[in-house]
Amino acid sequence: MIIVMGTVRVPVENVEAILPAMERVVTATRAEDGCIAYSYAQDMLEPGLIHIAEKWRDSDALSAHFKAPHMAAWVTERADLGLYDRQIRRFETDEGEAI
Repeated sequence: MIIVMGTVRVPVENVEAILPAMERVVTATRAEDGCIAYSYAQDMLEPGLIHIAEKWRDSDALSAHFKAPHMAAWVTERADLGLYDRQIRRFETDEGEAI
């Protein structure tokens, strides 16, 4: 299993404008083969900070995700709205255990 975790920043004045694009990419990605979980969340204490959490079946599924048409659109949309400071990491893991 692959876990992707990270953060990105959006200028505070663009947060409302970027939400529809984020919703489109999340919805399309959740429908991809091998996507187990995919979400963005705004930080409660730091405006413009977006947390990213993803879970993928395997590396092949994640690689296919990067080639998906909605991802190409997202790259353009996020650049147009000033997304910056992208800090995202990929981790290989097992199913984990409940705590």
